[in-house]
Amino acid sequence: QTRSLLGVFEEDAAAISNYINQLFQAMHRIYDAQNELSAATHLTSKLLKEYEKQRFPLGGDDEVMTSTLQQFAKVIDELSSCHAVLSTQLADAMMFPITQFKERDLKEILTLKEVFQIASNDHDAAITRYSRLSKRRENEKIKAEVTEDVYTSRKKQHQTMMHYFCALNTLQYKKKISLLEPLLGYMQAQISFFKMGSENLTEQLEEFLTNIGTSVQNVRREMDCEVENMQQTIEDLEVASDPLYLPDPDPTKFPAHRNLTRKAGYLNARNKTGLVSSSWERQFYFTQGGNLMSQARGDVAGGLVMDIDNCSVMAVDCEDRRYCFQITSFDGKKSSILQAESKKDYEEWICTINNISKQIYLSENPEEIAARVNQSALEAVTPSPSFQQRHESMRPAVQSRPPAVRTSSTGSLGSDSAALSALSLDSLVAPDTPIQFDIISPVSEDLPGQAKSSGQAGRRTNPFGESGGSKPETEDSILHQLFIVRFLGSMEVKSDESPDVVYETMRQILAARAIHNVFRMTESHLLVTCDCLKLIDPQTQVTRLRFPLPNVVLYATHQENKRLFGFVLRTSGGRVESRQTSICYIFESNNEGEKICDSVGLAKQIAFHAELDRKASEKQKEIDRVKEKQQKELNKQKQIEKDLEEQSRLIAASSRSNQSSAEGQFVVLSSSQSEDSDLGEDGKKKRESEA
Repeated sequence: QTRSLLGVFEEDAAAISNYINQLFQAMHRIYDAQNELSAATHLTSKLLKEYEKQRFPLGGDDEVMTSTLQQFAKVIDELSSCHAVLSTQLADAMMFPITQFKERDLKEILTLKEVFQIASNDHDAAITRYSRLSKRRENEKIKAEVTEDVYTSRKKQHQTMMHYFCALNTLQYKKKISLLEPLLGYMQAQISFFKMGSENLTEQLEEFLTNIGTSVQNVRREMDCEVENMQQTIEDLEVASDPLYLPDPDPTKFPAHRNLTRKAGYLNARNKTGLVSSSWERQFYFTQGGNLMSQARGDVAGGLVMDIDNCSVMAVDCEDRRYCFQITSFDGKKSSILQAESKKDYEEWICTINNISKQIYLSENPEEIAARVNQSALEAVTPSPSFQQRHESMRPAVQSRPPAVRTSSTGSLGSDSAALSALSLDSLVAPDTPIQFDIISPVSEDLPGQAKSSGQAGRRTNPFGESGGSKPETEDSILHQLFIVRFLGSMEVKSDESPDVVYETMRQILAARAIHNVFRMTESHLLVTCDCLKLIDPQTQVTRLRFPLPNVVLYATHQENKRLFGFVLRTSGGRVESRQTSICYIFESNNEGEKICDSVGLAKQIAFHAELDRKASEKQKEIDRVKEKQQKELNKQKQIEKDLEEQSRLIAASSRSNQSSAEGQFVVLSSSQSEDSDLGEDGKKKRESEA
């Protein structure tokens, strides 16, 4: 019965141990999850605080979002503290009791069970030896040992059994304690956690959460609306783009645009790999100003392929490829063969490069100008008209432009149309006036009214005033300022009294350049001194043109485009002899139009004050000469008086017999003196009248 009952208790203890192990694992998972939740909550709060330091490529500085996340981070940080407290309470009130029961009480039962089993085995062995004692001849010593062994083993078994049975009986109570105490600690920790949460989650926070929820719903509605719009756009694009999926669409349905000044797309470039072999590489090509760029897949930016200003482009026939064209640089040193995907792209690339080579992209309305000057795409070569052709073509063009062209050009240049409308164009610009777009150097042609001394043509000028072998004419000037300018053109004007003349000249020259495809500009160095303005060749330092500063009567910069400036030069002689003419020169600078005008104004002021000083100096010299002449006359008169006194003493010492003759001589001398005195007074009056 005892063994049977012991078996029931041991089976119950094994079931308790198995169940407690499973419960311990479940509670340990709760504890681990709580620790992980606490750490994750703290990390979430930290990341929310660092949101304002993030730099998102597509997101700007959203102050509302930042402040909202900061508020959330503050609340979540408080919740993280609550979770940390909850983790500590779970460790003390839940995990500690069940761990103690598992590690101490259940292990004690197992240990006692092993000890009881050993004691039982020892008792059985002692009883077996005692049963084998012989009945014939007894050995007292052996009998005593066996008896002592039975006594000891039986006593040990009994004591072990009592402790084991006591532990089994106690286990029934400890089982209840070990189950209820961890659960009680868990519930108390959770209640404490929720109390702390309710204290932290105030009504103000509830209102904040309500507002955030409303905002989230609004954002979700906006997102749904945007997704719906995008889906509709995708459907429309799919319908509209269906014909474009063909690599070579029908040119009758999709004609090529021949007025483009910008183009981008994929092209195949031909690369030579040997004397007769070549390979083709597909890259993305695009135009950027006057440059052709290419960008391989994965590159951050494009690279320069060729400068296509003034280049030539033509269709070429490749044996193994269709839609090929060749681009050749303006100096002929570099060329590239490219292949387009379709005939439409092929023609558009040729027309676009042809338009860019003429520098049409620099004008105000490049597509309109490209539409006027569009040529055959397959035979596109940049023309280079001579100055004489331009000069003859400008004459009728300047006069015969319709009013609509003038209005659009004025608006595009940004000039004051209200002020220009009050003035007649004929009162500003002379009729039949050609526009000169090139600089005629002094070597080939003299500007009317600009006389130059022998040996001046082609002389190199140092713009910084450093003396060379010969002394430059501007060496004594106190003002030397150098600017980089580009000559746009010049034309004769009828008036030089209002800045509107300069504005109208700018408008007409820029409009004529755009209409007649004159986009080349000559770069020069403009040297401003107190004597003149000089245009100097930046390469050879040769003076191209010289404008005397006194003849510059008007200068102004554009009202909106500060790079444009011009001045009016008054010269003697022109198309009609014996009358003064005014020529307006227009230049483009590097955002220094106002500085140049200020420099010219300063030079004229310095020249004006220098002229005043020169006149004052000449007047002072004239006064000094008059005073010197008066002093000479006074000294001469004093010398005459001294001579008269000497003669009078000689006469007094002479004999009385010659008194009558001496008196006559004295009278003669007195008359001579009076004549000299009268002559001095007349000369004095004459000098005063001259002064």
